[in-house]
Amino acid sequence: MTPAETVLAFHRAAGLRDGSAFGLVAEDFIQHAAGPQGREGLRQTVATLDHDLDSPTVTIHRIVAQDELVVVHLTMQGRHVASTMPLLAGLPATGSAIAWDFIHIWRVVDGSIVEHWACRDDVGLLAQVGGWPPSR
Repeated sequence: MTPAETVLAFHRAAGLRDGSAFGLVAEDFIQHAAGPQGREGLRQTVATLDHDLDSPTVTIHRIVAQDELVVVHLTMQGRHVASTMPLLAGLPATGSAIAWDFIHIWRVVDGSIVEHWACRDDVGLLAQVGGWPPSR
């Protein structure tokens, strides 16, 4: 598989809640975005998103690949049912539908996802669940 195919296969399997997604991730995966390290750390992050956002779905808008790097622009849609992720800490669950935009950068080596960076619209998510603007 090309790096782009590997990343797409990860997203597809993760979207189906198929644990095989994590077989595409290196055990010593490096997470440059907020979150725990390693394959198990990524599995934990995905489980937290799944829990807090009620089994969210993802719409991939575009993928750009160059050599080992794959950039994915996507929107995650879900429903805010819990606030266990640090970003939402202290906010009561609203039950509101959410749409959260991301740009992910994945690095793939020898068919395995080894590294990740992300840019997220956290203010946009917080505004949808009553966390922005901050109360004074």
